[in-house]
Amino acid sequence: MARVVVIGAGVGGLAAAARLAAAGHDVTVCEQSSRIGGKLGWYERDGYGFDTGPSLLTMPGVFEDLFAATGGPLRAELDLRRLDPIASYRFADGTTLAAHADDDAFAAELDERLGAGAGSDWRRLADRAARVFDAAEGPFLSSPVRAGGLARLAWASPGDVAAVAPGRGLRGLGRSYLRDPRLRMVLDRYATYSGSDPRRAPAALVSVVHAERRFGGWYVPGGLRRLGEAIARRAEDRRARVLLDTRVLRVTRTPGGRVDGVRLADGSQLPADIVVANVDAAALYGQLVDDRRGRRHVQRATRSMSGFVLLLALSGRTPGLGHHTVTFPADYDGEFDAVFAGRLADDPAVYLAVPADPACAPPDSEAWFVLVNAAPHAPAAGRPGVRGLDWDQPGLADGYARHLLDVLAARGFDVRSRLQWYKTITPADLARRTGSVGGSIYGGSSNGARAAFLRPPNAARVPGLFLVGGSTHPGGGLPLVVLSAGIVAGLVGPA
Repeated sequence: MARVVVIGAGVGGLAAAARLAAAGHDVTVCEQSSRIGGKLGWYERDGYGFDTGPSLLTMPGVFEDLFAATGGPLRAELDLRRLDPIASYRFADGTTLAAHADDDAFAAELDERLGAGAGSDWRRLADRAARVFDAAEGPFLSSPVRAGGLARLAWASPGDVAAVAPGRGLRGLGRSYLRDPRLRMVLDRYATYSGSDPRRAPAALVSVVHAERRFGGWYVPGGLRRLGEAIARRAEDRRARVLLDTRVLRVTRTPGGRVDGVRLADGSQLPADIVVANVDAAALYGQLVDDRRGRRHVQRATRSMSGFVLLLALSGRTPGLGHHTVTFPADYDGEFDAVFAGRLADDPAVYLAVPADPACAPPDSEAWFVLVNAAPHAPAAGRPGVRGLDWDQPGLADGYARHLLDVLAARGFDVRSRLQWYKTITPADLARRTGSVGGSIYGGSSNGARAAFLRPPNAARVPGLFLVGGSTHPGGGLPLVVLSAGIVAGLVGPA
């Protein structure tokens, strides 16, 4: 039995704690804040409640595997509600599109809304996405990344590598399959799921299309925070200890270099044979552990985009509004030009999550979660080589919030007369709450053909140190951080 300290009670850390405790290890989770869940935040005021992080669950089988491996079925802990349509899209020319969960219905919708042939174009892309997903699922998504992994994949199955198309970009792949530019914008949106620029993201990200379409989009009544709470309960049921308001200052090491515990903010030392870091890899190597190579590794990656969040408490109901809606600008590339240059996007794509859930709003009211892509927080913005925005500038967040209300009004969502109050969450707020550097939601972006293989590996060079979460392999998003926990549990092994 190993003594394991998990730094951070985000979903990845809690999932690792549950698996390692179920495997017989002595597990302690240290969380710096007063609540668990990491980016699965929740904000409540005046009877309105908001998920402040992810609002959609995909690949439920990943979570079913986690719960089955740690003592009981997921459905005994959580009620999952499948969404149909998964999302609705609105384009600058007035076209609307519902992404029905059923593939035939979605193809028919595409033909009706975008013109004959759009459905068959999407089906061909979806077939390609399925091949990419199947090629990557075993050797990449569920396995630790190792040097030469792509070469071994090529040797075993050259057709799989051809499907993954290393060196090819997502934007180029979209142009070769999708004739309608509006449908290519929908594909571009999948790159932003990892905080990436679709013009630079690898074609392999088309696999996200398959993951969403095949396994569906799901919601947890009461908010996705319930998922984090359920995983925490499972970890504690397996006798893991979760310590809140417990900040780790340093991962300590023996004279030989192996981890031997963590130093806490109160000055005490918590001994450990294994340390699992569920923190941004840049923060880990920049602050918690001295490893020059690890630090250089994370510095090579372009930081992912962050997000600017607007929580709207509204009176009344909006006819015909679904759970998820994305409204696109006329110039989508202009948004990426601005965000990756460290500027505010004047006319961004706007994502709305409006659950029909009594836990989220009083009767005859709505709680809107509004998200736009944003440059990371950079207090030194403006200095040579520093990209980002100083989101703590007085008036910046409030001014941008009012601008976005005007953008929504121009796109047919004028809710200003119904607004009871609003709250902003900036990249600076996210950085302070979660410890992610600059509030970059996914750590490093997937910009560049080799970006997926440049993520820090789950097993650090420091003996006894492991990484879980969105900034490490296999990537960001709820399913992938849970997969990272499974990889780490496999590397550590049973007691």
